[in-house]
Amino acid sequence: MKNRAQRRVRGIMEGKYSKLKNGTDVRGTAIEVAGDPVTLTDGAVLDIARAFCAWLEKRGLSRPTIAVGHDSRLSAGRIVDKLTEGIVSCGANVILTGLSSTPSMFMLLRDGFGADASVMVTASHLPFQKNGLKFFVKEGGLESGDVGEILSLAEHAVPSPVRGKVEKRPYLETYSAALVEKVRRATGEERPLEGKRILVDAGNGAGGFYESLVLRPLGAITEGSQFLDPDGSFPNHIPNPENEDAMRSVCEAVKRNRADFGIIFDTDVDRAGAVSSSGEEINRNRLIALISAILLEERQGATIVTDSVTSDGLSAFIRARGGVHHRFKRGYKNVINESKRLNAEGIYSPLAIETSGHAALMENYFLDDGAYLVTRLLIALSKAAKEGKDLMDLIADLPEPKEAREIRLTFAEGVDFKTLGGGVIEDLKRAAGNLPGLSLAPDNYEGVRINFDRSHGDGWALIRMSLHEPIMPINVESNTEGGNAVILASLRELLKGYSFLNTDKLD
Repeated sequence: MKNRAQRRVRGIMEGKYSKLKNGTDVRGTAIEVAGDPVTLTDGAVLDIARAFCAWLEKRGLSRPTIAVGHDSRLSAGRIVDKLTEGIVSCGANVILTGLSSTPSMFMLLRDGFGADASVMVTASHLPFQKNGLKFFVKEGGLESGDVGEILSLAEHAVPSPVRGKVEKRPYLETYSAALVEKVRRATGEERPLEGKRILVDAGNGAGGFYESLVLRPLGAITEGSQFLDPDGSFPNHIPNPENEDAMRSVCEAVKRNRADFGIIFDTDVDRAGAVSSSGEEINRNRLIALISAILLEERQGATIVTDSVTSDGLSAFIRARGGVHHRFKRGYKNVINESKRLNAEGIYSPLAIETSGHAALMENYFLDDGAYLVTRLLIALSKAAKEGKDLMDLIADLPEPKEAREIRLTFAEGVDFKTLGGGVIEDLKRAAGNLPGLSLAPDNYEGVRINFDRSHGDGWALIRMSLHEPIMPINVESNTEGGNAVILASLRELLKGYSFLNTDKLD
């Protein structure tokens, strides 16, 4: 009884809508499925819409104009309707942009579109029943604290006696035209991709526009592109460049169609992956290496900020090109803010990028934009073709591990996993420094990264806590076949004494 009362009090203190906060986004269940009731209700969306208006008013934007866009999710129509109702009820105006990408919802604020702020309805790569909200102002996407404040305000949101107006005005064509113009300026040609077979896999998300509005105007042959039509049931595969089935599908499409290049987007196009002409995936460390090589050709000495799970081979690759590799915490906002911090201190850092495919370039407002990243790669592909080279020549010398794996350990139900997990990581830091063949990595900002010498697995392991779930992910890489098994055996010994942690996956 006492524990239930404590949980009730804690729930009241945390606030009615606090559980909808997911980092810098609002996310919840929008379509009921077994065991997953709706949390992003009509009432919640109405309250959050009014709270966003109140938040904007506190910052001097009274009766603002707010653009509202959405990806292909099945619940998008309902949520857009309630967002619109909530915004208009505060006396603010709405511009409905229809099917949109998340990056385009920020770019329209910089482009004289007539909006003061924007909301994107999306839940990125999450299952079909989920949905969420991303918020933008002209300075950029809202931070975690801003979203927390909006959710707190939502508990007391009230309508205004004045009603705003609604208009429909798409923006994706304008956004795409700017990407086309960027390629033309960089290459000096109207159709620099003429004769190149380049296909897009949009996974039935919002990214199908890239095939018709960007590639074709640049001369590309796009036959073989797949899953371009928006369909929020995601009938073919999850729109996620990190998903194995999704990457396998686009790689096979490239080989089947003998394409020169393949592109895959996530649902709302803030992430991307790519495929070489040989059907080899350009993802994670390879994707980071490729865009890093392009930027370091333009200016040496650049500091490339990545998340914590990048490989030692990537670090060596960046150093060999006169750059600095700066690992930081996972979370796209974390790497972006770290890159911004370095620039503010006078350290040139043009790129913040996660292994997930979130890539933000300083030249593009540090906006994580999958379409912009791919456009940068296409410029490099066009230039390489003129010189009789292949784009993959840029990363031909990237050292790749023999083995790479991620394991996700779970905690016993009901435990304080954040406190217990933090204690495990501190114990590992102490233990690793005193065991033969093991040493702590000097450049670590998250969890504990342990190096294993050649006789103890010839690689490294990163043990960290998930940002939001009761999970302890472990990333392991080895330069020797069979090395991962040796490293995992060492970790099993180190972790076997923690009864609240399920270590079966280490066996």
